[in-house]
Amino acid sequence: MTVITRFAPSPTGFLHIGGARTALFNWLFARHHAGKFYLRIEDTDRKRSTKQAIKAITDGLQWLGLSWDGDEIFQSENQERHVKIAKILLDQDLAYPCYCSPNELAEMREQARAKGLQPRYDGRWRDRDPAEAPPGVKPSIRFKAPKDGATVIHDSVQGCVEVDNQQLDDMIILRADGTPTYMLSVVVDDHDMGVTNVIRGDDHLTNAFRQTQLYRALGWDEPTFAHVPLIHGSDGTKMSKRHGSLAINAYQEMGFLPSALRNYLLRLGWSHGDEEIIDTDKAIEWFDLQDVGRAPSRFDYNKLESLNGHYLRELKDDQAVDLIEPDLSDRLRHKLTEEQQNRLHAGIAGLKPRAKTLVQLAENSFFYIAPRPINIESKAAKFLDDNAKAYLLELANELQDVTDWNKENIENLIREFANSRTLKLGLVAQPLRASLTGMTVSPSIFEVMVALGRFETLARLRDL
Repeated sequence: MTVITRFAPSPTGFLHIGGARTALFNWLFARHHAGKFYLRIEDTDRKRSTKQAIKAITDGLQWLGLSWDGDEIFQSENQERHVKIAKILLDQDLAYPCYCSPNELAEMREQARAKGLQPRYDGRWRDRDPAEAPPGVKPSIRFKAPKDGATVIHDSVQGCVEVDNQQLDDMIILRADGTPTYMLSVVVDDHDMGVTNVIRGDDHLTNAFRQTQLYRALGWDEPTFAHVPLIHGSDGTKMSKRHGSLAINAYQEMGFLPSALRNYLLRLGWSHGDEEIIDTDKAIEWFDLQDVGRAPSRFDYNKLESLNGHYLRELKDDQAVDLIEPDLSDRLRHKLTEEQQNRLHAGIAGLKPRAKTLVQLAENSFFYIAPRPINIESKAAKFLDDNAKAYLLELANELQDVTDWNKENIENLIREFANSRTLKLGLVAQPLRASLTGMTVSPSIFEVMVALGRFETLARLRDL
């Protein structure tokens, strides 16, 4: 049997961290078993579904590297099929018309709350003759849920779970306007798509009991469910924006790498021994649902940032430059010149270990491509008093004569320059750093000078 999973977001909002992890787990499970992973857009709520949200979902998945098989499937396009199945249930006396008015339903809810009970439908039209229906009222169609016994699910994460059938009322499967509800549509679509494993958040566990009842009433094979505990904030409370519950595109804009975010999301609720750094190939090889924990995981922004720093350091220099070049071009308001690109390529290796995000890397590297005269931060300017400027101009004249512009020759000359004037190296190096980078912190100043090149180094020194 071919394993088939699906990610089925509702396009009423953007793709957030929890949804991204659900998509990742489905994708990994399918790839681990050499199966299929489908994307189904559950757009039956036509008023709230937007093209912008659909694009954000598909763009977010593509950025994360979670490619789906075939074209995306739109639930709204299968509405006729959903209605047909509802009518089959109705014809087989597995469903019935309900003529309750909105006021009657509201009264039921209030009575239940007054008794301290969960609001639920009382089944008053379950065995009633439709001939007694009030005139002009269009009925909804409700599923005849089993009244006796229990519904049992063997969940791949939660284990054996069950609910007393008396706790589940007769849910609506077709609204009074003839449109199918989520519960029915999901079951029909999963069946028609051949979905073998439904992997989703454990907030859907109650839905699973209701959906299982529908599968059994229709005589269809049930998928294997896996309900994954939700992600909480670092303080153990419900995930919110302050914890990092942001749209995936926000993480892209903050300079996170998709490989790092995939690795981090993988470790939120799943483990493989003590492994922390897990590349995609290893994740596909190792992933299975038996290693998903039953406790909620906690989102830790600092851990994500640290992990991103690791993946950033692992980038090839050319890759890193390509990733930050658009940001730098935006800051300059023009494309980088060939000379600016050369400086960036020459200096990027020393910058990667100092950044945790692409945004930080772009900020830290801007001095390499900054137009002259470069901006000097206030802290750095403190190192450039009149004495320091005089030393640097003298140094520039001596550097002019360095024939082979490499790190060793530059360092030797600067050390000799400091010794000849009985200066500590720091009293030369720090003003030198300020004048060449505009900052107080940078990679080795000798590396910086090599990357800047002779012409740019001397020009910046003489701009003082």
